[in-house]
Amino acid sequence: MQLDHYSTNFTPKNFPVTLVCEQVTNAPNVGSLFRTADAFGIEQLIFCGEQIPLGRKMTKTSRATEKAVNFQVTTDALTVVSELKTKGYFIIALEITSNSTALTNYTFPKHTPIALIIGDENFGVSESLLNISDAVLHIDMYGQNSSMNVVQATSITLYEITKQIK
Repeated sequence: MQLDHYSTNFTPKNFPVTLVCEQVTNAPNVGSLFRTADAFGIEQLIFCGEQIPLGRKMTKTSRATEKAVNFQVTTDALTVVSELKTKGYFIIALEITSNSTALTNYTFPKHTPIALIIGDENFGVSESLLNISDAVLHIDMYGQNSSMNVVQATSITLYEITKQIK
C-alpha cells in the first residue's frame, strides 16, 4: 500500500547544514529548493541575489514548504559565506572545476556545521566563493552533458551529506 503524507513513518531530524544559493533565480528551482531543504532537514536556506522569485510560480512548486523551512534573502553571497566561515562553518561549493573532488570520494566533517554553496543556473558558483571554500565538489557524470539541473545536483549532494553525518 502506498503511504501518503500522513501515514509515513519518517522521523523528523535536523542537520547542521545551511544551503547558500548564489543567484538562483528560476522560480520553479527556488520552489524545488524549499522542498529539498525540507526533505533533508537542513537548518537554513539562504538565497543571495537581486531578484529572487518568491511569488506564485515559486509557491506552486514549493508545496507550502516555504512555511516550514527557515530561510532568508540577501543580496551579497560573499558577505554571507564570509560570515558563516567566521562562525566556524565548513564551506563547500558544488561546482565542476579543474581541482574539484568527486562527491563519491569525499568524507564530510561530522561535528562541524556545513555551508553548501550552489550557483547560478547558467554560470555556477562565482570565482570569489570558490576561492574561500574549504572544499569544491562535483558529481561525476557519464553522459554527454557537462552539468545537471541545480536542484537535482543539490538533492544528490544533500543526500550524501546527510547519509554521512547522521
